[in-house]
Amino acid sequence: MAKAPVLTPRADDFPRWYQDLINKAELADNGPVRGTMVIRPYGYGLWERMQQEMDARIKAAGASNAYFPLFIPQSYLTKEAEHVEGFAPELAVVTHGGGKELEEPVVVRPTSETIINEYFSKWVQSYRDLPLLINQWANVVRWEMRPRVFLRTSEFLWQEGHTAHASYEDARDYAARIHRDVYADFMVNVLGIDVVLGRKTAKERFAGAINTLTLEGMMGDGKALQMGTSHELGQNFAKAFNTQYLSKDGKQELVWQTSWGVSTRMVGGLIMSHGDDSGLRVPPRLAPVQVVVLAIKGDDAVIAKVREIGDTLRAAGLRVQVDDRTDTPFGRRAVDWELKGVPVRIEVGPRDLEGGTAMVARRIPGGKEPVAIEALAGLLPAILEEDQALLLRQSRERREARTSDVKTVEEAGEVASAGGWARIPWAELGPEGEAKLAEQAVSVRCLVAEDGSVPDADDAPGNVAIVARAY
Repeated sequence: MAKAPVLTPRADDFPRWYQDLINKAELADNGPVRGTMVIRPYGYGLWERMQQEMDARIKAAGASNAYFPLFIPQSYLTKEAEHVEGFAPELAVVTHGGGKELEEPVVVRPTSETIINEYFSKWVQSYRDLPLLINQWANVVRWEMRPRVFLRTSEFLWQEGHTAHASYEDARDYAARIHRDVYADFMVNVLGIDVVLGRKTAKERFAGAINTLTLEGMMGDGKALQMGTSHELGQNFAKAFNTQYLSKDGKQELVWQTSWGVSTRMVGGLIMSHGDDSGLRVPPRLAPVQVVVLAIKGDDAVIAKVREIGDTLRAAGLRVQVDDRTDTPFGRRAVDWELKGVPVRIEVGPRDLEGGTAMVARRIPGGKEPVAIEALAGLLPAILEEDQALLLRQSRERREARTSDVKTVEEAGEVASAGGWARIPWAELGPEGEAKLAEQAVSVRCLVAEDGSVPDADDAPGNVAIVARAY
């Protein structure tokens, strides 16, 4: 009788496979309050690596980290009408504290445009104070009716950037810089996901923004996932909070602003983009553990050698973990590391030791082969880069194979409902067609120019709509 698979096969039930993988790879668990999650150490290790890579890029773009309160006076949100209307269904509101009813209810942070603008209005006095570039790493709460771990939770972790500029052009260019040089660079070159960069339609735009730039990734089942967004806020919040500066000409001017963010949703995107029926496949540039060195048996010489190999590989600049828990069966440990998606396993037993070799198992392309122990440090960096490139290539090939050019709203809906992406001229679709697709749970993920670049305006000639079902 055949063994039952460790995970539900993706082709049988993709949502169940996703949940199985999160559980079996020990990434996260459901929290005690519906819609919350407990991120387990290995899952948090993935998020920490994402933070490290993103934080370096954010700082390279000139932004500095700060922190703002979790509790926001409810009156702040009402200052920008479109913003509060957009977030009203998701708000968690505190009415009592310290055993007493609060004089004014406070909102648990859903995003920080309002509270940060309250302080921007105090900090910005002159053109010399601009641009003001702030980022914070924090948690936010948006009450979620249909939760799914990492993808949609009532509380999640993220970074949110907020900036103030002297001109529309400076703000526009900075939002585009974050979109391209921070988010796209990270997602393509570290996560190995071939995202599409585009512009949201007016219907899909962030509440209170004049433009939203997005990065859309195709998941393993053909659905789209919004991986991150960068918003031009115009002067909407500046007007609401009276955020002004004294220009070089001696005039009081309103600032122009941006906000931008990515979240733990990227962990879900990582799982659904690269995972297979054996578990995760973690891109080597992201992996908290790039190489695990396993002792097959509890032989003293074997234990000593795997520890020595671990030290040698660390000295070569690799992120390494030694697994010498020989009181746990080797097969079980190998399956656990496969589930976690560690790019390379090095397996060493007494016979390997006699021959001066180790068995190298590559998680991403699959396969095993013996390698001389003394050659490992020189060989592994190139192997990891090959595997990084393979994941990106597979992501791109999947998206290209499952994207179809169509001419009608009906065709777009059929392609998306069948698990693909449709490309349709925006002139043929328009807001009316977008509304028709929404009735089928299909959405316009973004607009791109004919050459694949990000268009300057919703109605720019030649805009193409990317249509898909989405998470």
